[in-house]
Amino acid sequence: MIQVQNLHKQFGEVVAVKDVSFSAPDGAVTGLLGPNGAGKTTSLRMVYGLLQPASGKIEIDGVDVVAHPKQAQARIGVLPDISGLYPRLTAREHIRYYGELQGIKGAEVEARIKHWVEILSLEEIINRRVAGFSHGERTKVALARALVHNPQNILLDEPTNGLDVMSTRAVRELIRHLRAEGRCVVFSSHVMQEVSALCDRIVVIAHGQVVAEGTADDLLALAGKSSLEDAFVALAGPQGEPA
Repeated sequence: MIQVQNLHKQFGEVVAVKDVSFSAPDGAVTGLLGPNGAGKTTSLRMVYGLLQPASGKIEIDGVDVVAHPKQAQARIGVLPDISGLYPRLTAREHIRYYGELQGIKGAEVEARIKHWVEILSLEEIINRRVAGFSHGERTKVALARALVHNPQNILLDEPTNGLDVMSTRAVRELIRHLRAEGRCVVFSSHVMQEVSALCDRIVVIAHGQVVAEGTADDLLALAGKSSLEDAFVALAGPQGEPA
């Protein structure tokens, strides 16, 4: 479970996140929905410890991210907005390296690699260098890298951005698979169809703050609209300004 309370982050005079709070339970998909620049990625970067909040509190399964970053990070798997793969390493080497960083070695890490190769259909590329991979192939390798240590909590920053139809379907099926296993999944997106199809709970972020949250039906009722897109526009306001 992930709990976020009153996060604030400022870069110079620009306030990127102000007073963001939400919770993400196990066995559910929680979506962060908002326009570009709304503060979704900054919020996620604070949750997985890449950025420190100016104020606020983040807990992963009860572990404080700021006070105990390594313990918290061992409980999460992250697909960041930029995959950061090394072009000269093979897909297998990437996954093994991250498994070993989490203390998994020998036969165990090889078994974990085999598992995710099968789940993500990586058989044809697992021993190839990443240089020359398609965007979809890179995303799958980054997902396997994020999941090799079997984390309870998974953070995905716009996981289907730029993917073709088949890769998008594969990622969405993976998200459903993780939820069925009882894991906590948080992902950011600005794709209404994706959020509506996958999320048990939606947190709408605009202009660096939470402007609404609940199920899709809750948001429709709150905005008095019949479509999630119309509800989002009404709740977030024009150009992402709070309504």
